[in-house]
Amino acid sequence: MAKAECELTWKDLEIGVILTDVGTARGYRTGDWRSRKPVTDNDKCNKCGMCFLFCPEGCIQQNEEGFFDANLFYCKGCGICAAECPRKAITMVEEER
Repeated sequence: MAKAECELTWKDLEIGVILTDVGTARGYRTGDWRSRKPVTDNDKCNKCGMCFLFCPEGCIQQNEEGFFDANLFYCKGCGICAAECPRKAITMVEEER
C-alpha cells in the first residue's frame, strides 16, 4: 500500500535513487533530518517577506494574518531565513527529538 503524500520521508527512498519526474521531491517529507528549526517572533516581524524570498526550499508561506511560517515538513533548518531577516524576528532553535 502506498503512503499518503505527506507521510513519505526521505528514508522511504532507495539508496542511490534518482528522482526523474519533475516535482517528485515534494511528495517526501524532507525536513526530517533538520536539527534546528526557525521560530518567528511576530512582535518583531514587519511582514516584509524576505524569509519567503530567500528560502532555498520554498517552504515558507504567508498565513492569513500576513506573517510567514515555515512548513516544517520541508524545512531543512539551513537558517538562511533567520540570516536574511532584517528585523531579526526569526531565530533558529534546536529541534526536539
